[in-house]
Amino acid sequence: MFARLSTAALMASTFCLSLPATMQAADLTAFSPAPTAEEAIAAASPWMLRVRGLGVITHDSGTINGQPGTGLAYSDTVIPELDISYFFTDNIAAELILGTTFAKINTTGALGEIDVGKTWLLPPTLTLQYHFTNFGAFKPYVGAGVNYSLFYNQSEKAGFTNLDVKNDFGAAVQVGFDYMLTKNWGVNFDVKKIFLETKWSATHTALGDISGTAKIDPWLIGAGVTYRF
Repeated sequence: MFARLSTAALMASTFCLSLPATMQAADLTAFSPAPTAEEAIAAASPWMLRVRGLGVITHDSGTINGQPGTGLAYSDTVIPELDISYFFTDNIAAELILGTTFAKINTTGALGEIDVGKTWLLPPTLTLQYHFTNFGAFKPYVGAGVNYSLFYNQSEKAGFTNLDVKNDFGAAVQVGFDYMLTKNWGVNFDVKKIFLETKWSATHTALGDISGTAKIDPWLIGAGVTYRF
């Protein structure tokens, strides 16, 4: 009888001693701290893609053969555009935009509006951005960077030959925002200004060899869909 009581007492003591440790482990599991912002950022992919419809609106000025009151004008266009962003931190990202468009070219000013030709344009633009993160799903950003505009497949209208619009670098600034609908999907609105001035030349049957500068300075205004991996 005594032996049975001793065994029962020993089992009860062992259970009581183990109970605080069990409760402590359960408490640690139930009340473990939430991941920090840095841990959440580290867990997220640094890659983001956007697909936009993009309006290219030029601001035309320049000269023909150095004559004041003359210049070239480039037509405005709407194109599809893809951009790829990489986040170095939650606030700092780099964005590369890719798209191509064509522009009709005509003279302006004292020469009147004469159709010169058409050129295709590939304007890859790389910007470094700062993203604001304290507005919840609304994520505005600003950026600045560089553009390199490549003019290709240039063709002339009747009366013109040897049209050549030179490739050139330009500075770029931007402002925009993403509004995230889910963790991965969102919508985007973005505005860029590119400061671009190019040299050009052509030959005209009546005017002979002509050349000058074309200050295009386009606005790139886009809206589309965001996907964060």
